[in-house]
Amino acid sequence: MSDYELERGKPIPSENHGSIQLNVGFELKLRYRESFRFRSEVNVAIGERVIVPDVAIFPYEPINLSSDSIVSQQLPLTTIEILSQTQALSDLIAKANAYFQAGVKSCWIVLPEVSGIFVYSALGKYTFFHDGETLTDVATGIELPLAPLFE
Repeated sequence: MSDYELERGKPIPSENHGSIQLNVGFELKLRYRESFRFRSEVNVAIGERVIVPDVAIFPYEPINLSSDSIVSQQLPLTTIEILSQTQALSDLIAKANAYFQAGVKSCWIVLPEVSGIFVYSALGKYTFFHDGETLTDVATGIELPLAPLFE
């Protein structure tokens, strides 16, 4: 296991992973920049653990450039995880369960190989969006067409 994987607790992102992660962040920011704050690869304190979602959605607040922290004590509303080639889907479901137990409102699990996204609204409760559908997250009210995420 590489230093990156040990430090971040996740595999090194692939080219597709990186492209989709940027696309997700871009499309969210484009549509919801005044409603939410989006952070990529931010350390989030979940109890005694620190977990790093690929993208996290927080309530909107201006960036305070005079203050910064390495680990967010604020829980995101939503976490977004992108399945990597070397990960098992069960690993990301376990991460989603940890997020929900801590109080996160929704978790998305992105499956690049099938251009689809599971949107979990609670432990074991999800909707699967694919084939160019528009994702709807009832916890945040976010609606996002899938096609641009996988281009």
